[in-house]
Amino acid sequence: MDILLELCDTFFFDYLYSAVLPAQPAPYLLQNGFGNSTIEALKVASSWQHTPSSKYLSWTPRDAAWMSQLPRDNAYRQFFSLFLIMWLLGALLYFIVATLSYIFIFDKTTFKHPKFLQNQVRMEISQAVNSMPYMSALTAPFFLAEVRGYSKLYDAPSEAPFPWYNLLQFPLFLLFTDCFVYFIHRSLHHPSVYKTLHKPHHKWIMPTPYAAIAFHPVDGWAQSIPYHVFPFIFPLQKFAYLALFLFIQVWTVFIHDGEYVANSPIINGAACHTMHHLYFNYNYGQYTTLWDRLGGSYRKPNEELFSRESKMGKKEWERQVKEMEEKVLEVEGEDDRSYAPVREERKTK
Repeated sequence: MDILLELCDTFFFDYLYSAVLPAQPAPYLLQNGFGNSTIEALKVASSWQHTPSSKYLSWTPRDAAWMSQLPRDNAYRQFFSLFLIMWLLGALLYFIVATLSYIFIFDKTTFKHPKFLQNQVRMEISQAVNSMPYMSALTAPFFLAEVRGYSKLYDAPSEAPFPWYNLLQFPLFLLFTDCFVYFIHRSLHHPSVYKTLHKPHHKWIMPTPYAAIAFHPVDGWAQSIPYHVFPFIFPLQKFAYLALFLFIQVWTVFIHDGEYVANSPIINGAACHTMHHLYFNYNYGQYTTLWDRLGGSYRKPNEELFSRESKMGKKEWERQVKEMEEKVLEVEGEDDRSYAPVREERKTK
């Protein structure tokens, strides 16, 4: 995350902090030859010296980098900057990826499903937007520890533990996070915390791509912990870290897009995750079905989901609704969702 922080500092945050908290050179410097150059005086007085975040990609600081009372390496400044980056960049990625998926991939026939909620897309977006700043605040301490040098992130491939690690880090990351997301996700279904923390995400029985991060903020943060813990336990190359960060955002949208492409016994794709939203206590995994199989919670998606004609057919929907209504009473005690009136009317005819 230090690469993104350096980029944002150079083109935005340096100017923001210099405007809000402008620095003043010490009087003794002005009296000793720096009177005609405030910038030079500030540079001499500053304890911060520019160190590129990467040997492969860096930006030369502008004068504004020295014109704030809060230098770039101030921990409070770094925390606030990382919070804004996580919040605003996360929101940008969410809207770009979810909107592209919604326009080009998501099957709009889902709107006619008996369990599609009234104003659902608007509610999904609202819940996501309202949760983002809180999730970002909870996540920023991990990023702060990273940029202050406490993680095992490395820059040059030659710094890897051994040459092949530069490739092995990717499956290792996926296996590690898949395992721990499974256990965290499953624990969020425990009756003691489900209704408070995880039920807001299960409001969406037939989710759209905008449901990807429509979580209670503590729920969304808890399920992200393995991603942020990994680079404190295992070495991870900085650009690989950024690529995986982007991959996670895209994958989270794709498993909510309702396009059932992966009919695989291994990949936990959108079809598997639809089973989870419909029937609650199955398919907790993130990428694979491994831990669901080991934990006895795997449920094979219905074959009908992989045919466009049958997945949106009346017979399949009636079967889904019947079992879903039994499961929601078992898990939640009552179904307090507000379904679209036209869907209810269609259902009761």
